[in-house]
Amino acid sequence: MKRREFITFIGGATAWPLTARAQQTMPVIGYLSARSREDTSHLIAAFQRGLAENGYIEGQNVGIQYRFADGEYDRLPRMAAEFVQRPVAVITTTGGEPAALAAKAATSTIPIVFTVGSDPVKQGLAESFNRPGGNATGILLLTNQLEPKRLGLLRDMVPNASTVGFLVNPSLSFAESQLSDMQDAASAMKQSVHVLRANTDREIDVAFETIAQQRIPALAVAASPFFDTRRNRIVELANRNRVPTIYHFREFTGIGGLMSYGISFSDAYRQVGVYAGRVLKGAKPADLPIVQATKFEFVINIKTAKQLGLKISDNLLSLADEVIE
Repeated sequence: MKRREFITFIGGATAWPLTARAQQTMPVIGYLSARSREDTSHLIAAFQRGLAENGYIEGQNVGIQYRFADGEYDRLPRMAAEFVQRPVAVITTTGGEPAALAAKAATSTIPIVFTVGSDPVKQGLAESFNRPGGNATGILLLTNQLEPKRLGLLRDMVPNASTVGFLVNPSLSFAESQLSDMQDAASAMKQSVHVLRANTDREIDVAFETIAQQRIPALAVAASPFFDTRRNRIVELANRNRVPTIYHFREFTGIGGLMSYGISFSDAYRQVGVYAGRVLKGAKPADLPIVQATKFEFVINIKTAKQLGLKISDNLLSLADEVIE
């Protein structure tokens, strides 16, 4: 190399912007969600808070690449493959099993921190809760085991409802388990269940047309990332058709849904950030126990109850963790 060329090379290297050089050494997280950016912006903030607990701040010492499937699960494998090709330092998956399973199918080496609503061992994501083994660990949200509890709360709200509608997403691998739990609980309460299946926008509309035509007196909406991304539409249709409805997390109630019972998603997403930060510091997913969510929220929207002409018992109000006026 000639002396002039050598000087030019050294000068060019030292002239690189500091941000460009930082990006070369900054670890990158692949954030894969079955939901949408719009309906999870507050949860992304919770995830970032969890990272910060381990000293990682987006844009300063860690990069995050976001991918959202918007409830269209068939997009997830391609998105997961993009993270593997990059490759990223860790993949975090949110929005339930579809994202976690797509990441697990894409790589057996890149660490994965997932959120799921049903048993991750049965889903093939881990060997056990205490010692996950392999490259994946995460947070069990317990969203899919709470259908009987939601049915009991709905019965307290609408005690004369002999039939309850159950809106379920048949494309989920655990949909039949959700349905079985709901039917068993309804049978014990001497109620019947009218099953309504939907995994498209049109099918959601048809489900509520059926509710109106058959005058179904109450409705429970099963946990589903697809329903989460359509929660504005579902709440609007439930209130328009004047059907008392219980949902699986508070964001539905916050926009006008009657009531919800489920885990605190913000707390769970924060824990995903905590685990991702620990992995970046060198912890192995195989050694990080799967965490079960322990913070639950029962929320009632009083304004919606009044609009539906419902009288809420003192007992039900006393059980609520939050009452929206």
